[in-house]
Amino acid sequence: MALLTVSDLTVKFTQRGAPPFTAVDGVSFCVEPGKTVGLVGESGSGKSVTSLAIMRLLGTRGVLVSGSVEFEGTDLLALPLGQMRDRRGRDLGMIFQDPLSSLNPVIPIGIQVSEVLERHRKLKRSAAMKKARELLDQVGIPDPTRRLKEYPHQLSGGMRQRALIAMALACEPRLLIADEPTTALDVTIQAQILALLKNLVTESGTALIMITHDLGVVAGLCDEVNVMYGGRIVERAERHELFARPRHPYTHGLLESIPRLDALPGERLRPIAGSMSDNIPWVGGCAFAPRCRNEIATCRTDSPALMQAPKADTSHLLRCFNPVLDSHQVAPLGAESEGAST
Repeated sequence: MALLTVSDLTVKFTQRGAPPFTAVDGVSFCVEPGKTVGLVGESGSGKSVTSLAIMRLLGTRGVLVSGSVEFEGTDLLALPLGQMRDRRGRDLGMIFQDPLSSLNPVIPIGIQVSEVLERHRKLKRSAAMKKARELLDQVGIPDPTRRLKEYPHQLSGGMRQRALIAMALACEPRLLIADEPTTALDVTIQAQILALLKNLVTESGTALIMITHDLGVVAGLCDEVNVMYGGRIVERAERHELFARPRHPYTHGLLESIPRLDALPGERLRPIAGSMSDNIPWVGGCAFAPRCRNEIATCRTDSPALMQAPKADTSHLLRCFNPVLDSHQVAPLGAESEGAST
């Protein structure tokens, strides 16, 4: 049974005198307990907006959200705001992308972690601080007793990220959303944080939504991968299936943009041409068509549906008229150009 079911989630931003901008366009996916689902794509593909919509952190002014987000059978989008606040922190946790801006700079770390326990577990301040110290120790922060009294600017980037993780884990939520949790961290700290998240899912059965542009993170952590582009899911597959047989030209391009240890000396990367702004509306065709090496005439006139990929598992879904059938099908670009990579 799915713990979280997102159905046809759409987010539009409105501005007076301008047409609405659709940031998330009919996204649907499920997350089961003890599983990790990845949302992958370049900056601007709609990953973070999807997570904020699930947590109802987008506000209401100038934002139109439709669809449904069912958590254990309850539609979070229809809950009164007070009940949604009770769910956040207790049942739903989130690790934000930038720990420096996510933590309050004028409040000690200990109070920021303990207030979650006071709010949702009704603990007294002394008991909450004791639990906060245990949480800091659990996420690997050295000398947690001293760190409780320190402010965010006194901690390194890695320790601030760990403090955010401690806050998210304080009430042992059943669903955790991690939005680029390893951004701007060195590779050693990245590995430690990813190991921490992996142990959390394995040991406690927490469901995890991992939002990232780093396919290396996806390869080591996710069970199912959803590749997003232009606010829509363009490819969905089990992790091993996706890396072994990427079918969408965008997914293929993301993989080609990654340096490989087995590459020949002097072999160049093949970045995706253009940028996220080089797209067309989904209603008039495929948004990725202007950047696609596999573009055909239909891509500019019809909008592809998400359906089973050819010559793939039934769970491998694809939104493309001319998919990549093998690693050599994608034709080289006519000229080298500056491109967007992962």
